[in-house]
Amino acid sequence: MSDDSRGNDEQLGEQMTEDVSLLGARKVQTVLAALLIRSNKVVSSDQLLPELWGDSPPRRATAGLHVYISQLRKYLATVQPGRSPLITRSPGYLIELGNDDLDLLVFRRLVREGRTWMRAGRHEEASASFWSALELIRGPILSDLDEGEIVGRFVAWAEEARRECVELLVECDFILGRHRELIGFLYDLVYEQPLREVFYHQLMLALYRSDRRADALRVYTTARETLTRELGLEPCRALRELHHAILVGDETRLAG
Repeated sequence: MSDDSRGNDEQLGEQMTEDVSLLGARKVQTVLAALLIRSNKVVSSDQLLPELWGDSPPRRATAGLHVYISQLRKYLATVQPGRSPLITRSPGYLIELGNDDLDLLVFRRLVREGRTWMRAGRHEEASASFWSALELIRGPILSDLDEGEIVGRFVAWAEEARRECVELLVECDFILGRHRELIGFLYDLVYEQPLREVFYHQLMLALYRSDRRADALRVYTTARETLTRELGLEPCRALRELHHAILVGDETRLAG
């Protein structure tokens, strides 16, 4: 592939994934999202129809799908005239992209690299990989298009993968002694995901190790009140034990 072609591929991937909402019509967005999620693989018409209409497709659903595919082709032609990555291939369609053209693929690669660096004890490199991965997934992930199986399963996977990446990043940065730098980041996380106990745990540790014991204890109070109100549950054992260790100053458990 020539340098010009490779550059065009990268531009195409960036433009298509940067803001799906530019397409306007929600069902065209859904088709594009499903094809991007399964990039380089054929997505059959039978798989796309439930993404668009669930279990109750209209009588002319197949004709409607053809219309949306046509609209998508027109959109892609404005992104990169003369070359369309959208290919008709029985029994459906596929979008051809390179390995670095889709943020999803780059995210997966960066997380794998981060894990490899962690196992090698190279936490600076691991932290950089995890931070770079998180830069690719910000805000809600296709939250208004997740009614079908392809997009819905991807959204669930992506949210869990992002949370796991965050946990690994914080673990790395703790080892590097970056407790103070993480405090604001962790406060944002517990605000965004108030039922995720691991983020309260990490925030309490970051605060304690930054000589903010009282703030760490207040975070536990907030966690307990939130979990009790929303789920009718007490904090998990790990969170309770961390709270006790902070109260009694158990440096064996709190050192880091």
